[in-house]
Amino acid sequence: MADLDLEHDDGIAGLDDGSMMSRRFRGFLPVVVDCETGGFNHQTDALLEIAAVIVKIGEDGRLYRGATHAYHLQPFPGANLEPAALAFTGINVDHPLRPAVPEREALRLMFREVRDEMHATGCTRAVLVGHNAFFDLNFINAAIARTGIKRSPFHPFSSFDTATLAGVAFGQTVLARACAAAAIEFDSGDAHSAYYDAEKTADLFCEIVNRVRPVYDAATR
Repeated sequence: MADLDLEHDDGIAGLDDGSMMSRRFRGFLPVVVDCETGGFNHQTDALLEIAAVIVKIGEDGRLYRGATHAYHLQPFPGANLEPAALAFTGINVDHPLRPAVPEREALRLMFREVRDEMHATGCTRAVLVGHNAFFDLNFINAAIARTGIKRSPFHPFSSFDTATLAGVAFGQTVLARACAAAAIEFDSGDAHSAYYDAEKTADLFCEIVNRVRPVYDAATR
């Protein structure tokens, strides 16, 4: 991860919300992303749903879930669709009421929302937060390459993984179990949609970060 060497103040009193976020993660804006796909291979399998949750910071320095931006995607030409993956997610790519858009359009819309928040908070780059984040980042990076998008707001390889964070904090790495350990409501009937899983991952990330706030405060005095 690039060293941004941002200035530090003692404490957070008097900082506006934007400055607080840019300082909390060294200039990075955490954005929770969940992808639902047609398989596990980011090079060959379809990207079918993306949801991005903007993480916000309150005047007290605590993180909370902001707006969710979710998109259904059309499989890219020649994309593989594994029947087992579709059965797991419940996605019917041919449903007449499925409001799917091309990959490039979905990424363009999502990146615009992320860049607007970066501008508002004074952050220089977004960092993807995900549950098993490497999976989501690989699919996003593959879609960027396929669509020829020149500028992504996300760091290309750094991420925050809530499976790892939850394993450290609660001894749980499965999203539903980690949420239960953190006293976050989780409905398994709604799981495996990008929208729902991204919001629950965001709640989990915020909860963990807020719980370690005393450690952060001590390190930045």
